[in-house]
Amino acid sequence: MEVFLDAWDVIIIGAGAAGLMCAITAGKRGRRVLILETSNRPGKKILMSGGGRCNFTNLYIDSDKFLSNNSKFCKSALNRYTNNDFIELVKKHHISYHEKAFGQLFCDNSSKDILNMLLAEAKKSQVIIKTNCTIKKYEHKEHFVIGTCKEKFTAKSLVIATGGLSVPTLGGTDFGYEIAKIFGHTITSLRPALVPFVFTDKFKLISKKLSGISLYARLSLNKHEFYENILFTHRGLSGPGVLQISSYWKEGDEIEINLMPSINCMKLLLEQKQKQPKILLRSILYPFLPKKLVIELQNIWWPERKEIPIAQLPDLLLKELSDKIHNWKLRPSGTEGYRTAEVTLGGVDTSDISSKTMESKIKKDLYFIGEVLDVTGHLGGFNFQWAWASGYVAGEVV
Repeated sequence: MEVFLDAWDVIIIGAGAAGLMCAITAGKRGRRVLILETSNRPGKKILMSGGGRCNFTNLYIDSDKFLSNNSKFCKSALNRYTNNDFIELVKKHHISYHEKAFGQLFCDNSSKDILNMLLAEAKKSQVIIKTNCTIKKYEHKEHFVIGTCKEKFTAKSLVIATGGLSVPTLGGTDFGYEIAKIFGHTITSLRPALVPFVFTDKFKLISKKLSGISLYARLSLNKHEFYENILFTHRGLSGPGVLQISSYWKEGDEIEINLMPSINCMKLLLEQKQKQPKILLRSILYPFLPKKLVIELQNIWWPERKEIPIAQLPDLLLKELSDKIHNWKLRPSGTEGYRTAEVTLGGVDTSDISSKTMESKIKKDLYFIGEVLDVTGHLGGFNFQWAWASGYVAGEVV
């Protein structure tokens, strides 16, 4: 019988948010925990998140903010390790933070504060983290056997916290899915989520001209809608609203954008037609929309009447233009893909995972946590809260 000198209670593959939380929780229980990380440092995505300030959770966590083939799967973990639990940990380490729109919580200083907090907790729990570890071998005999280029490790429990395919430059990989399949698990359909749209039609020229311009809008798609900022880019559309709706978009879908969601455009135009009959239509819209955007809309929607006073424009035309402003239909040709996607939609099918422990129902002592699972949150701290919660509940039992 082969003997492994480097034996552990738990091996976690992946030193991201979920992996670190799982390690901390298991370590506090006296478990000997080893984290193997393929990149040169732990928590790379944590450092890059939230524009470098880490949107670490949200004040309004609810299961309807998560996408999964099993909408109820995330409830147990989210109820057992809540946003308030993580906020208490942040306060314990004296990390200052602030709330942005929609309950999003960000560090006042830097994402480093959250990562340093997690590393400090891991050290206190005597967790060992090995970086630059490319996994060459994984199998299960009496225990799980993990081999790297130079070393071989064994553990009773194996936790897969490898994340998804998003942002390969920060370590995004299909490694977790491959392990899942080897042990008999099914992977649901995968695609980039929380990702900008790109266009190849005439709109690409418009977006390029407007690149850098942002405005508040309502985006709608397949009965889902979001009221947030959108951002024109040289390739298409980005911004929080676009990232949110992208999780529900599939190739061929048309999105609808209301450029003036808080104003009745038709009522505005008719009122100004009476008050200022000589004014031009674009001048009425300037106070409500970016000037460059108004000019581009004029060029595509009323180019031949752009110098005609509003009094001479028929109400039917005003209604048509108002309808377009409130319901601008655009068909993206695609997204920017995993290169810039914040998360991967889909993952290890939760049908074969315990919602209470994250343990495989197929292979005893095998666990999956975080993004590798078919659980994807909205933008705004939800994916981090899923990482904390799923990591915690697995850490309590491994």
